[in-house]
Amino acid sequence: MTYYSGFVLAVPTANKQKFIDHARESWPVFKKRGALRMIENWGEDVPRGKQTDFYRATNCKDDETPLFSWIEWPDRETADKAFAAMAEDFDPDEMPEMPFDGARMFWGGFTPVVDES
Repeated sequence: MTYYSGFVLAVPTANKQKFIDHARESWPVFKKRGALRMIENWGEDVPRGKQTDFYRATNCKDDETPLFSWIEWPDRETADKAFAAMAEDFDPDEMPEMPFDGARMFWGGFTPVVDES
């Protein structure tokens, strides 16, 4: 069953093009490990909440934009193997430098419960 790795992060707004370049350069790293698709979403209409929101979740600063992204995998096993392989034999030259504070990024794995495509 399809599996998704979802990511939420904050990127300096001035680094938008650097982030786009980073995402494009990162795709082959995931694709060669079995990813089917990668979607990167730049915050456009992200309201601020009263108790919780994307801004608080990432400690987003005034000059940053929140992002929500995901990688689609054929199944969880493929995703788990891919991330384990990256952790085990990661080549720092393989992944481009992050144009954002990775310490404030968070992620999780998701299995669809409804897929109407």
